[in-house]
Amino acid sequence: MKYVYPAVFTPLPSGEYDVRIPDLPGCITCGKNLADAIEMAEDAIAMWLCDAEDNHESIPEPSEKLTAEDPQFVSLIVADTNLYRKENDNRAVKKTLSIPNWLNTKAEKAGINFSQTLQTALKKKLNILDHPRKRVRK
Repeated sequence: MKYVYPAVFTPLPSGEYDVRIPDLPGCITCGKNLADAIEMAEDAIAMWLCDAEDNHESIPEPSEKLTAEDPQFVSLIVADTNLYRKENDNRAVKKTLSIPNWLNTKAEKAGINFSQTLQTALKKKLNILDHPRKRVRK
């Protein structure tokens, strides 16, 4: 499901941004720059809403008018809980692939875990250190 909530962005002297979503109690995040802050706000809102959906809690209506004091500003953020769930689903997916028999024989003899090796290779190829949404912010 898609939702739109206003977020209050507070620029910090470091160039970073604090972000608060007043309509969702406790929904606070930050970003190292504006683009990152927007992405983190999308993530925080979707996480908050997924939790509310999963627990059958009421979803607050978004404020229609929200003001902020300079240098703060308000921006609307779109959050898609279906997409968030899909991107954060860690269930294993079975894939069928082909490799040469000689390579299979050598790998089996060496005790290679094919699934782990493929995951490691895909992360390296895609330049992913860990799951893309499991970032830690200081």
